[in-house]
Parts: sequence; structure tokens; C-alpha cells
Amino acid sequence: MANDAPQDVRLIRFTDELAGEFHDINVEWITSMFKLEDTDREVLENPRARIIAPGGDILFAEIDGLGVVGTCALQRTGEGGIELTKMGVRESARGKKAGEFLLQHGIARGIEMGADPLYLLTNKRCAAAIHLYEKLGFVHDPDIAARYGTRYERCDVAMRYAGAAAPAA
Repeated sequence: MANDAPQDVRLIRFTDELAGEFHDINVEWITSMFKLEDTDREVLENPRARIIAPGGDILFAEIDGLGVVGTCALQRTGEGGIELTKMGVRESARGKKAGEFLLQHGIARGIEMGADPLYLLTNKRCAAAIHLYEKLGFVHDPDIAARYGTRYERCDVAMRYAGAAAPAA
């Protein structure tokens, strides 16, 4: 995967000191479009117990002069399955490719963790994000929707990572 993120974006791994950033970044984006659900609260208020301890990971993007601006999590969801979840970028950093940077690193980390499948759940209102997911190799998958899509009321799009997208013709 090509990394065309600006040079000033850095990847940071989860520490307990970053739990507040994980919470706040996600609450910001979720409440800007949807309502915070009980499932969201449980994960955001307990990231070590709900994501890290069961073998998942949380990544952050940091930009010079702006600090921690984005995050995404890789949450184990049964035998082999890993959900790319809680991916958000602060409003102040939109347009700086932090989301694409995080998605690239999230995919690489999911593969490294042995995800089968690596998937995500979203909503059709998140059109720009869906376009980015498709660009980086995610495909719409009704089986993923049936298996995992009921976790959130807002979920009406389920996608599975199918490998690097073919170059545009």
C-alpha cells in the first residue's frame, strides 16, 4: 500500500494515557451524525478491557502542531474475525489524510494479527468513508452484515477486506 500521508503524520499505539483521546475522538464523530449507543459507550469507556485485553489493538494518528487527531481499533469478534472499528478523525484534522493513513495501518495491523475476516460496519450516510474503504480494498459483503451487522442500530453497510484494490483502468 502506498503511503501518501503527509510527512508530519505519525502512528502511535494505545497506552492507558491515550484512552481519553480514543473516547473523545469517537464521541465527536459519532454524535455529529448518530446517537451514541450502549455498545459504543461500553467500548469507549473500557478500551483496555473491551479491545486490548482480548487481543485487539488501538492505533492513533498524531500530526505535528495538532496532536492526536484520529484513531481506529481492531477488535477481535470470535474465532479469527477482527472488526476495524471506532475509526474517527477530529474535525480540526479533516482533509489532512489522517483517515487514509489510519486505514492503511489498520489494514496492515489486521493482516498481521491474522484477521479472517477483517471487516467493518458503517452507515451509508458515511459516503466519503465508504469510498475510502472501497479504494483500499474493502467490498460490500452480505454475509458480514448477517453475521456481525446487528451490533449497532446504525449499521446498514457491512464490508470485508478483500485485498488491495485493483488500479483504476
